[in-house]
Amino acid sequence: MTKSEDYSADIPVSNTATTPSNPLGSEILRSKSILQPDFCKGRVFSEKESVQNDETICAFPGQPVDLPNEDSHDTYHYEIDQGAYPEGGWGAWSVVLGSWMACFGSMGLLNSLGIFQAYLEEHELRQYSSGKIAWILGLYSFLAFFCGIQVGPIFDTKGPRLLVLCGGVGTLLYLVLLGFCTEYWHFMIVVGVLGGASLSFAFNPAISIVAHYFHQRRGFATGIASSGASFGGVAYPLMFQSLSARLGFAWATRAIALVNLVTFILAFTLIRPRFSAKRKSVGAILPDLSVFRDPALMLASMGMFFMEWGLFVPITYLTSYALRHGMSSRFAFLLLSLINLGAIFGRWIPGYCADRIGRFNTFIITIFGCFLFTACFWMPAGSSKAMITLFALSFGFASGSNVSLAPVCIGQLCKLEAYGRYYATAYVVVSIR
Repeated sequence: MTKSEDYSADIPVSNTATTPSNPLGSEILRSKSILQPDFCKGRVFSEKESVQNDETICAFPGQPVDLPNEDSHDTYHYEIDQGAYPEGGWGAWSVVLGSWMACFGSMGLLNSLGIFQAYLEEHELRQYSSGKIAWILGLYSFLAFFCGIQVGPIFDTKGPRLLVLCGGVGTLLYLVLLGFCTEYWHFMIVVGVLGGASLSFAFNPAISIVAHYFHQRRGFATGIASSGASFGGVAYPLMFQSLSARLGFAWATRAIALVNLVTFILAFTLIRPRFSAKRKSVGAILPDLSVFRDPALMLASMGMFFMEWGLFVPITYLTSYALRHGMSSRFAFLLLSLINLGAIFGRWIPGYCADRIGRFNTFIITIFGCFLFTACFWMPAGSSKAMITLFALSFGFASGSNVSLAPVCIGQLCKLEAYGRYYATAYVVVSIR
């Protein structure tokens, strides 16, 4: 049976004609509705597209398309289904590389919060308690997730590039200004406000854009992209420790800003929108909390709230814990790099498995692993370097999925055109942790 016979066998045809423009030489179907022929798979319709009376009509799998009358020039919307995703190729993987770069420069700093907490406690803000210093980093984390309530709708309507540009510029600015901070309120504004908002603008679109290019392999592709945050979490603590000892705090942060300049240039160059910007009213880009009317999304958001609450405790305080137990500052800073080293594999491997055994299933397994490693390795560790090292690596592996699988799981609860809005809005709940 030919391809044309295969897809037209069960479809009533009202009139037919042949055309050399048809890539398979098959007949153009004229009926009330048809389904996608094989040669149309992978064709993407991002906006309304005119359907004239001598064109072959291609819909996506399972999505019927009403044909126009003979002299009509009506337009139609096409639903994007799994057959329309590239699932690979240079175009898709270059976007993943760009997302990796953006994650390196943005979430890599979030994964390095412990070094700033420990350094400020011993130097610039030594007159303040650990609790007061934690408020700075707490505001940073809060805005990193809370600003997504606005970033998500903008991403869905305007695409990722402007957001990544704003996030990159803001990140570079706060890293340069950090060297001029001397007072508590300086750090609160520069790190807490500017740094947190910039992270949200850079990270959310960088992760969300991967879903536009992958469906069946979304877990694996997102895991690769988000591993940039883990590589940044390995590099920044080691870089900061080395440079701050030789050049001082200000030049250490400026050197990190220089690295980020390169990563964000590459990110902005490689990240490309797959669909053209939508012409919508101002209301379309305003925050929309109505998505929480979906019980599945609300439950998933609450689950991520408690997950993130637990995961960021070791990331933020493990360095300070090591210092308080008499371990050297060099070893204490190294622990954060070890967590992120384990997280590299904790994003690749669970992402690969999630596409095969289920995204939520894999997520639950890794979260249980975090609990198990904390109870078995960190709680009884005391001053044992071996136990702390083992905990850092194992916890890093288990916690790596918090960035890579969360957006993939949210993606299963919504349509692609609302992906940015759903994912970023879900993390509004996480921001109050």
